[in-house]
Amino acid sequence: MPSVDHIYIIHALNGYESHEKRLKEILPKTKIPFTFITDGDPSVWKEEDIQNNFHPQIKNKLKTGILSCTLNHMFAYKTMLEKNQEYVVVFENDPFFLDGVEGFRPKVETLLKEADSLDGAIVISLENTTLRFPSKKVRMKGKFLYAADKGRAAGAYIINKKAAFNMINDLEINKCNDVIDWWHNDMIDRGVIQMYWAHPALTEQGSHNGKLHAGISSKKANFFRQIRWQIQKAYKVFLSNFR
Repeated sequence: MPSVDHIYIIHALNGYESHEKRLKEILPKTKIPFTFITDGDPSVWKEEDIQNNFHPQIKNKLKTGILSCTLNHMFAYKTMLEKNQEYVVVFENDPFFLDGVEGFRPKVETLLKEADSLDGAIVISLENTTLRFPSKKVRMKGKFLYAADKGRAAGAYIINKKAAFNMINDLEINKCNDVIDWWHNDMIDRGVIQMYWAHPALTEQGSHNGKLHAGISSKKANFFRQIRWQIQKAYKVFLSNFR
């Protein structure tokens, strides 16, 4: 039976110590080994890492925090390939588990049973960040993965070895010219990777649901943001049932 080999957490070395503390407390409950990826932090990155992976003018386009976040995703893929891991989960450092952290691994393994029958370079969005859901018209009982032409941000996803291999190889030719989720979308458009949405979603980002401050924006944890998020989510779920 396919299983997830590791969790990689995209993280900043400074300013998000509370995020790190929270994850170190809850992630052991998943019974999946995890590692914080921080080599792309601006305090330690090497200039050659920027030159080798990004377009020459990238620093004029992306803020330092966003550039660092994107670089850390790349390092997660490279680490996965070095360790010859078949499936990993990639989190940014603010995941919230919609049905409890203890149930995360069994649900991921259910997704992987379905994913293992698919061919290709697969990325599976686990989150609801964009509040986009598969239409009721395509949903089927017992089916949990739905092909998509876009990602749903890059806060929580499963990636298989072939997708990591394709993306790292693509960097050698095309380089990255955007933030991580838009880079994913570009590679979906070009057929480098295939995107699937998990439905129901397993996680949501604390920086979007209002429970944590954001890693690359000025949004702070806020009760009114939490209420607004819940209203928006309920509305979008309602709409998806009539599409």
